[in-house]
Amino acid sequence: MASTPRRIGPRTSHPPANPAQFQPTPERPLRGKARVLDHHEDIYPHHHDWGQLVLSVSGAVRVNTEHHTFIVPPSRAVWIPPNVTHAVTTIEKAHLRTLYLHHGQLDGEAWQRDRVLEVSGLLRALILELSALPDPAPDPEPEEAARQLDISRLIVRELQRARPLSLGIALPRDARLRKLCEAMLESPSRQDSFEAWAAEVGASPRTLSRLFREELGTSFAQWRSQMLLAHALTLAARRRPMSHIASELGYNSASAFSAWVTRTVGMPPSKFFAEA
Repeated sequence: MASTPRRIGPRTSHPPANPAQFQPTPERPLRGKARVLDHHEDIYPHHHDWGQLVLSVSGAVRVNTEHHTFIVPPSRAVWIPPNVTHAVTTIEKAHLRTLYLHHGQLDGEAWQRDRVLEVSGLLRALILELSALPDPAPDPEPEEAARQLDISRLIVRELQRARPLSLGIALPRDARLRKLCEAMLESPSRQDSFEAWAAEVGASPRTLSRLFREELGTSFAQWRSQMLLAHALTLAARRRPMSHIASELGYNSASAFSAWVTRTVGMPPSKFFAEA
């Protein structure tokens, strides 16, 4: 496993919580752990040889991988394949549950890609149960080991049935464009012009427009809309009122925000949030 420190502004960055101590094995193919992160805390970018599922029981987190960022409310989880570098940033204080999965538990091309999954009530309960076990700990007694294995098998079955969701936001490789995208993710309510953002990251609007097209296949305005919608979904999942969501995203009124969502996705926020 490799780790690289990461700091953005006043954030506090931490290393992973000894993931090697939770390494899954053929005898214990799923290992779970719990961790609380306060607002504006990061976990350093890192990777390991086994797959990982990240669930926030309460609060919301942003999970970054090399190519995507996922803004995830409690009703969703992020799947991270083996050896994919990832980092976690809290949007607000979050109680995290992490599962580590031994190689071969989830096979197929779909599991080679990072993505967001819907979490059923049963899957959530199983994850909470497995991550509540004292761990790391001495090997369990045979009866408890058999119970843990049963829970692990059922979790895998539920993950195979979980519906994937298109909540990922593409991230670029180019350092200049990546800096711009990261800055916008950190301050979604800022209404600065494209020219102002470009000046902040030290690149011309023309260069950044070309990079948006070449690396992300989109424009600045389209990427920003996708980012704002993902953030709005997170707030809506936490039952925030429309006026709060509008204010959080820099709109002067709920009606102005509603009009923007309707223009962007072709339906009012209430229907969009319900379907998403």
